Amino acid sequence: MAKRNLLLLSSSKLHGHNFLEYAENEICGLLTELRIENILFIPYALKNHDEYFLTVEVPFKKWGFQISSIHTQNPIDAVDQAQAFFVGGGNTFRLLKTLYDLDLVKRIKKRVLENAVPYIGASAGSNIATVSIHTTNDMPIVYPPTFEALGLVPFNINPHYLDADPNSTFQGETREQRIKQYLEEKHSKTVLGIREGCILSIRDTILEVKGLAGATLFQKEKDPVQIKVGSYLNDLFQQD
Repeated sequence: MAKRNLLLLSSSKLHGHNFLEYAENEICGLLTELRIENILFIPYALKNHDEYFLTVEVPFKKWGFQISSIHTQNPIDAVDQAQAFFVGGGNTFRLLKTLYDLDLVKRIKKRVLENAVPYIGASAGSNIATVSIHTTNDMPIVYPPTFEALGLVPFNINPHYLDADPNSTFQGETREQRIKQYLEEKHSKTVLGIREGCILSIRDTILEVKGLAGATLFQKEKDPVQIKVGSYLNDLFQQD
């Protein structure tokens, strides 16, 4: 059985909060419990890696952790030696393509599932932790060799999930409609639409919805189910 220590965030930025501030208790709690001192940051979802790292290191240093960025090191050695991963948001296609280009997908998956290395993802970083990136919101600005992702969990995620506004005059497709279109395909997997402020805490096969907002669960040929903070979704790992 895989030994997961995962935190999957809908986003790193939330209105009224500093960068990662809303997730401070969960992040610090996980890393402290596992006696992690050093975190490896993976910035590939954005173009300017140096600038991205300057933003990310602020909260981690404030919390008492050391953090370094993979783009300043030999990437394979950095992954093989990492105590914990933080994979930031940005463009999911760019992030996944870079990981494939650098031959890091299988290495990260092995470290997380076989060596129990903690994995913290935000937005695109959460997307790539799933089966595939079919349910990202991002534009395909580059082409990864496949949409298959790290597969740390046996379902997919739609970050920044938005409920349809019944008072809106917008006539385009809603997020719910787009996810249902994905579920019509044979290759589709269960999808969790996680709202801003939602955190999925996953320890082995125990999944608890935490943070400041809940989620919507989409499964084939079933009505969507609203999931409140504090709920457990361990059944999603029966297909693991």
